Amino acid sequence: MLTIHALEPNHWHDVERIFKAGILTGNATFETTTPTWEKWDNGHLRHSRWVAADNGKIVGWVALSPVSDRCVYGGVAEVSVYIDPEQRGKGIGTALLQKVIESSEGAGIWTLTAAMFPTNLASVALHGKSGFREIGYREKVGKLFGEWRDTLLFERRSKEII
Repeated sequence: MLTIHALEPNHWHDVERIFKAGILTGNATFETTTPTWEKWDNGHLRHSRWVAADNGKIVGWVALSPVSDRCVYGGVAEVSVYIDPEQRGKGIGTALLQKVIESSEGAGIWTLTAAMFPTNLASVALHGKSGFREIGYREKVGKLFGEWRDTLLFERRSKEII
């Protein structure tokens, strides 16, 4: 049975394990190593951090990062969502995104953004079905393992401001 819980420091081992699996695909992030808990914790908003558990085992996580420290962007955050590779395709990403949408709006976030590689078709589909719309394309925005990579930009506006 899938349950969603607040992400706590004691979940870090599983969060890092799932993040590392995403890194190893070469299709999820520009990161090449996982950070320490302290660095990860400081880089993410304190609210709207969730883990998905299936019969007690952590199988996915979602969290928000601020897009800027300028006050005008205080209601804009970037979504990170990662699913255990053995658990993909089971609706876990959808459940996590719905939870983070609900909690972020309750915390005053009016726009959620996401950037992903165009080749990450599962992430593109997940965000699309969760109410995000594609708003842009960044060509050769960064290198990963010596290769230039493009990203797609998605956003989702809170229903409160639409």
